[in-house]
Amino acid sequence: MLGPPYERQTIDLGTDDEGPVVATVVRRHAERPTGRAVLYVHGFVDYFFQTHLADFFAERGWDFYALDLRKYGRSLLPGQTPNFCRDISDYFPELDAAAEIIRKDDGHDTLLAMGHSTGGLILSLWADARRDSGTVDGLVLNSPFFDLNAPWAVRRPLAAAVSRLGRRAPHRILPFGLGTVYGESIHSDHRGEWTYDLAWKPLAGFPVRAGWLNAIRTGQRRLRAGLDIQVPVLLACSTRSFRGTRWHDNATLADAVLDVEHMVRYAPRLGRHVTLARFDGGLHDLTLSGPAVRKKVFDEVGRWAEAFLAAGPTAPAGPAPTGPGLTAQSPTDVESTVGTAAPPESRRSSADAADAATSGG
Repeated sequence: MLGPPYERQTIDLGTDDEGPVVATVVRRHAERPTGRAVLYVHGFVDYFFQTHLADFFAERGWDFYALDLRKYGRSLLPGQTPNFCRDISDYFPELDAAAEIIRKDDGHDTLLAMGHSTGGLILSLWADARRDSGTVDGLVLNSPFFDLNAPWAVRRPLAAAVSRLGRRAPHRILPFGLGTVYGESIHSDHRGEWTYDLAWKPLAGFPVRAGWLNAIRTGQRRLRAGLDIQVPVLLACSTRSFRGTRWHDNATLADAVLDVEHMVRYAPRLGRHVTLARFDGGLHDLTLSGPAVRKKVFDEVGRWAEAFLAAGPTAPAGPAPTGPGLTAQSPTDVESTVGTAAPPESRRSSADAADAATSGG
C-alpha cells in the first residue's frame, strides 16, 4: 500500500472464534544499515502511517519495522471485530514473531521497541514478560495508555463492574467512545496536516467493547502494581491534556485523548531506568504534533537512543541520579527527568496506596 521503499510481510496467527487471524509487518531498510532496528506498535483505533517517523530512523541507519496488530489496519480481515482482544497477552505472539524476523531472519543486533498509546501499554507488558530473553534493548513509549482518562469513580468502581461484564459478554458495546476532537486535530480533511485511511482509523473511532475494556483494565492494573523491565525506557508525553468534547483550538496544543499526569505518575513502576520527557504543545501522538514540537520530539528520541543504547558517539547529558524515583533536570518546553525507580517489590506494595491517593477525583 505504501509502495517502495516499504515491504510488507504477513504473520499467520492461526484462528480464533472469528476465523483466520493475521498480523502485518511493514519494513523499511536504511540505505546505510548499522545493524540497528526499530519495532513500532500503534495505538487503539490506529495503524502505521507515520512514514516521517520511519524516515527519521532510516536516515540514521536504523531499519524500521512497524507492526499492524491483529484486527487493526492492514491486519483487519472481513468479519472481524475491529481492534478487539480479550487480553493484552493476545498480542504477544505477533510481537515475538516480529522480533524473530528482526533478530533472526534479518540479523539485527540492536532492537528498539517503540509504542504509542495502547501500543505503549502492550509493549511495556511484553517487555516485562520477556525481560530475561534479551529480545529488546530499549523501549520508547509515546503517550502510553496507563490509566483511563476519567474521574476516579469511573476509573475504579465503574470500570470494575464493566470488567465483570466483559468476562460474561465480551462483545457488548459500551455507551461511550473516543469522540472526534483528536481526529479533527490531526486529519487533513479537518484541522490537521495528516492524511490516513479513515476506514482503518475513523474520526470517532470504533465501538468500545466490554471485553476490550476488561483486557485494558487488567493490563493497566498489572503495570500499576509494578513491572521489572530490564532495559532503558524513554517515556515521552505532552505537558498538558485537553478534556473537552467539542472542538477548541487548545486541542492542537495538548493530549486530547489521555491524562498525561497518569503517565508521569506511573512511569517509575516500569523498571529501574526510566527517562521522562515532556513536550509543551505536544499532541497525543507526539510524532503528529506541529513541526516545531515534532522536531524536539525526534531530537530527544535520537539523543536518548544514541546515549542509552550505546548506538553512537553521543554521550548522556549527565550522570543519572542515584536516588529513588524520577528527578527533574530542566523544566523547559522539553522537560526531561531521569532516575532509578524503586525495586519491583516496593512498587507493587505501593500500587494500591497510590490509587487510593487519587480517590478524591
